[in-house]
Order: sequence, then structure tokens, then C-alpha cells
Amino acid sequence: MINQLPTVALPDIQPDNLPETTRSAVLNKVFDISLEQTPLPAMKPTDVLVKIVAVGICGSDVHYYDTGHIGDFVVKKPLILGHESSGIVVATGSDVKNLKRGDRVAIEPGVPCGHCTYCRTGRYNLCPNMKFMATPPVNGDLSELIVYPQDFLFPIPDNMSYEIATLNEPFSVSIHTAQLLDIKPGSSVFISGGGPVGLLAIIAARAFGAKQIIVSDTQALRLSTAKKMGADRVINALEEDPRDVIPALTNGEGVDFVIEASGNPKAERTALRTLKRGGKLAYIGVPTTDAVPLDIPFMTDHETQVFGVFRYANTYALGLEILAKNMALVENLLTDFFPLSETKDALEKTRTDKGDSLKVVIYPNEQLRHN
Repeated sequence: MINQLPTVALPDIQPDNLPETTRSAVLNKVFDISLEQTPLPAMKPTDVLVKIVAVGICGSDVHYYDTGHIGDFVVKKPLILGHESSGIVVATGSDVKNLKRGDRVAIEPGVPCGHCTYCRTGRYNLCPNMKFMATPPVNGDLSELIVYPQDFLFPIPDNMSYEIATLNEPFSVSIHTAQLLDIKPGSSVFISGGGPVGLLAIIAARAFGAKQIIVSDTQALRLSTAKKMGADRVINALEEDPRDVIPALTNGEGVDFVIEASGNPKAERTALRTLKRGGKLAYIGVPTTDAVPLDIPFMTDHETQVFGVFRYANTYALGLEILAKNMALVENLLTDFFPLSETKDALEKTRTDKGDSLKVVIYPNEQLRHN
């Protein structure tokens, strides 16, 4: 646990003399990371200059690092990775009213157009013109400084660490999922896959009133962490089949809700079969293949409702509120810490050490973590 929050030094930067470049970790091509001076955009009146303090590494960062693409998003030119971040306000534009120098903030990494049908109806995560950090060709924030719109910066509670604040990005996926499923008090939830998003889904499901939470995975660390974070039952999928275990835990009916967070095609098919009649299932995990067969007969016979989940919308303030009540639990996710100069090592740690690592954090400026 972090016993007290370290002080972050503010650079001596004046609003009328802002820097034009910053140091960043740049993905040049597959497996090629370098530290570069990269340009900072000019600040608009509603923009804020933020010193980035902590950045969590996401699975998408690793996919771009080791394959150069995710679906139709392809790295065609050097790209700054990172989108799970927190920092401190250094300077503000002339029209910024709600933030000031020294404020600690969590950064929502997607900026929608604000004008399309999806934006106007509150579903801005589906905006076709979204500028989402570290999604080609938009740069991320593995940088010492960034310029960012005020509307997507959220104050961090005084007692929350910068590291926990970075978790609000993957946690927002879990909150959005709970909202789509409409998880009810007293319900049962099966979470298939115990990576960071799946583990944070435990917190989200409980916050929305779930009474019984079951988690499956194949890694011992993930299963033990699921127990620490409040799972009522964990299933090692190498030893037990959730289709056999879950009926015994639910009076033979199956669970009310499934959150499939593994992206494993076999697990995706198995998860469907753990639902009760009329149950709801949300797919968060990105499959490792382009197509996964659907069990249409089961879905029609059981009147199953299936949701795809794409990022989140209007979740950041709520996410920070819930995280603030569960900081001792979510601390369990934070396992590895690197300076910006070791970004390649951090990505390799996330890519290869799934058995003893959960969430890797990079510090673009000074190393701040202390225990």
C-alpha cells in the first residue's frame, strides 16, 4: 500500500512561454521503441498543459508494439503509446475555469467530435470521428507533457494516488459494461477472464449491487487477486469447467449476467452456456481470431441478450468516485513500475509475464512510487 502520497514537482513554465516539445516514448515499428523529443501542439483557450505522472500499460499498447495493428487500426508512422494516465496541471488556457495549476487529474483518453448523432445522444464512444489516444494515427501520452482539452480532465480525490487514478480508464470499461447489462441488486455475475479489466469488473459489479460474483481464469495470480478483490468463487479453467461449476452455485439456473473479458474463443463459447434463461452477456475481450462461432440455437431458446462493448461514455467521474471507496482492493492490481526510459522493458513485462504481473505502470517524469 502507498502510505502517503508523494509530492510532484511542478516545472517552472509560464503560460506566455510554453514549451514546444516534450520527451516521449515512441513506437517506430514493431518491437522498436525510442525516446524522442516530440512536438507539443499550441494550446487553445480551452486547453490545459498537463505533466504526466503515471501511465498504465494496456493490452492494446502491447498489440501495437508486437504486431503493429489491431483490426483496421495500423501503425503506419511513429506512434506515442499510452492512454491510461494521470497527471498534474501545469498551465491553463485563458477560457479554462474549472482547473488551475497544481490540480491533480485523471485523463479520459478519447475526444469525440461533439457534433455527430452519437455524440448528441450521449453515446460518444461510438463517434466515428473519435480521437482516441494511442490509436493510430492519434498519439498517446507516454510523454512528459501533453496539451489536452479541459472537458476530458477529471480531478483526482485528495487521498487517491496517481497510480490508482490510471486504473480509471480500464475501470470505465467495466462500469460501461455494468450499465449496458443493467446489473441489478441481488443478481449473480460470472466474469470470464481475470486480467485487469475483468478484475476491475468485480468492483463494478459489486457497486451495481451484484450479490454473487464468480471469476474464471487459468493463472494463479489472477485467481488469488480475484478473491482479494471480492469474488465469491474462483474457477481455475484448467481444472474445472464453468459449465459444470456454475449450475451448482445457482440452483441449476445459471447466472443472471456474464462479462466475458478474456477474448479467448473457447472461453467466449463456454461463457454463453453459463447463463440462465433470459440472461445477458457482454463481450469485452477482443478475440484472438477474426471470427468466433455463435451458438444461435442456445441464444434463441434462452432468449439471451448479447452486448458488444466498445470503450465507454460518461463514466469517468463515477469511476473515480467508486475507486475512491475501494482503493485498498484495487491496489492489488498494481504490480510493476518503470521509468519512461524503460518503456520497452515495461511492454515486454506486460507481453510475456502474465503469470506474475497484472498492471504495469510507467512514470514519464520522476519515479514516484514508494511503499
